[in-house]
Amino acid sequence: MIRVLLVDDQALVRVGLRALIDRGDTMRVVGEARDGRQALNLGRQLRPDVYLMDLRMPVMSGIEAILAIRADPALACTPVLVLTTFDDHDEVIEAVRAGATGYLLKDVEPEDLRQAIRVAARGDAVLAPAIAHQLMQRLARSAGPVKPDPRVEALTDREREVLTEIGRGCSNEEIGRALFISPETARTYVSRLLTKLQSRDRAQLIVLAHRWGLVSG
Repeated sequence: MIRVLLVDDQALVRVGLRALIDRGDTMRVVGEARDGRQALNLGRQLRPDVYLMDLRMPVMSGIEAILAIRADPALACTPVLVLTTFDDHDEVIEAVRAGATGYLLKDVEPEDLRQAIRVAARGDAVLAPAIAHQLMQRLARSAGPVKPDPRVEALTDREREVLTEIGRGCSNEEIGRALFISPETARTYVSRLLTKLQSRDRAQLIVLAHRWGLVSG
């Protein structure tokens, strides 16, 4: 059972999301917050498996909340899946850099949202198809000139291949198909990369892959 904490300042939106998420027996809403500060406090009490969070909220914004969650030892590893109306690329990049596991728009299909929650709970990155390609291009442009980095030089050829696929936004299953390895082996490589590159989550690996020029626009 995946335990989800909803964070949105609109009560009607929370009601609709709760009805969608609670359908079936694989996931359940364990709490609701109307702003980032309340999300932080409820997270400490409820310890959800996934945050489903809007960005533009009063008191404490979604990005401020993500930063606070990542700085809290009790919550730092909890995936945060952003669900918002806005597809502003600067805001997307800011959310990813703050530590968001994924970014979806509120026009997402219901079953796609449920699947995204499952993917986020596994620790995989999730990006709305409508903005994924543009975001990758923007990350590549904003990374600046590629500079030598001893961390990338220390990677094995296979680790570099996996990091490249992560940079393209691929899931473990997609990495497995691309590199002819099992999803379980792909997951092992991802865990190894997180440790080796001292990265907080998969989203940071995406940024590194672009920063090091492993992924072309």
